[in-house]
Amino acid sequence: MTTLVYVHGFLSSPESHKAQLIKRWMAEYQPDIRYACPHLSPYPEEATQQLSELMASLEGEVIGFIGSSLGGFWSTWLVETFGHKAVLINPSVRPHELIDRVAGEPQHNFYTRDSYVMTADHANQYRGLYRQSLKDLNAYWLMAQTGDETLDYRQAVERYQGSRQLIIEGGDHAFQGFEDKLIDIVNFLFKA
Repeated sequence: MTTLVYVHGFLSSPESHKAQLIKRWMAEYQPDIRYACPHLSPYPEEATQQLSELMASLEGEVIGFIGSSLGGFWSTWLVETFGHKAVLINPSVRPHELIDRVAGEPQHNFYTRDSYVMTADHANQYRGLYRQSLKDLNAYWLMAQTGDETLDYRQAVERYQGSRQLIIEGGDHAFQGFEDKLIDIVNFLFKA
């Protein structure tokens, strides 16, 4: 079995525009590849557990990850922990730095209406999950847009230096034109 796992970002969900777009596209153009998008907790210990359980359920399968924003961080963690390949869309490189900035302030998930309060402990947990070096840069394809209003794309360019990269001038954090890249993404993950 072959499975594409979409890993959503912070305060996002499987109901997000990108998650739903991938789900519909896969059903129409790649029905032979199963699609999965777990709803992840924003809390790192819980998300680590959720992703580890997902990987146990997919043991022995060919798996490819698409990670957007914080999902890019998690996709990197998955590749470094379990192997496989990942396409990273405007990824969060060092989420602990973002959590440091919002610690103590309620964060609201637009899709689920849930609220969360991130703490310095959560930032430290993310810090502990950060891998200083990557095992195989060929396992990654970075896609970033310079107009990302949420994250500095240059951090990702530096972090994934030596991997395949597509850096597009302009755009935004959502990554404009993403749907036009899906065939290339599937080819990279499963056919390259």
